[in-house]
Amino acid sequence: MTAKSVLGEVREVQLAIELIGLGARLQFLEAEVSLSRERLIRLYKELKGVSPPKGLLPFSTDWYMTWLANIHSSMFYNMYQFMLNLANENGLQALIKSYRLYLEQIESQGGEIVLDFTRAYTMVRFFDSDMLQLSACCRCGGKFVAHAHDSKSGYVCVLCRPPSRAGKVRGAKRAGEHPAAALAGGHAGFAVESTLDAGGLH
Repeated sequence: MTAKSVLGEVREVQLAIELIGLGARLQFLEAEVSLSRERLIRLYKELKGVSPPKGLLPFSTDWYMTWLANIHSSMFYNMYQFMLNLANENGLQALIKSYRLYLEQIESQGGEIVLDFTRAYTMVRFFDSDMLQLSACCRCGGKFVAHAHDSKSGYVCVLCRPPSRAGKVRGAKRAGEHPAAALAGGHAGFAVESTLDAGGLH
């Protein structure tokens, strides 16, 4: 019995270390890891060198509807669905593995991480609470994050119909490239081609 509890504690510490490395907030750690708040804070300080950030978790679905956030959120959630439905991962492991895959995809394209772990976790909860849904674009067929209960008929995604100034501020940082093209070509394009269709993840 003692050996079991020791091994269980080791696994919980390893899980906490992994989640802290991904950027998990203290509120999430307390909900998912069976270690005391004091131990989690000490572990966080040891790993990060600072105290855990304070403040409330994001609570609005509107953030996920803006142009770039919607692209990244949609890419991540399609990965998450793949992990749940086809890779047979449980909820927490699906979240961890899909977020790691999201980071790998963005970094391999030299892009900027837009969706942090807290936003990813919060979005999963919004889906579970029936506040968000995936809607299929009638032009490209990709599945994108949208407000729940919005009409799915005739839905056009943010890639097929971007706002007029989409990407101009971020894209302008890349010398020698057209601002919008730099951003869209960098990580928005592959979002549709390789991840917005779950069948494309193997």
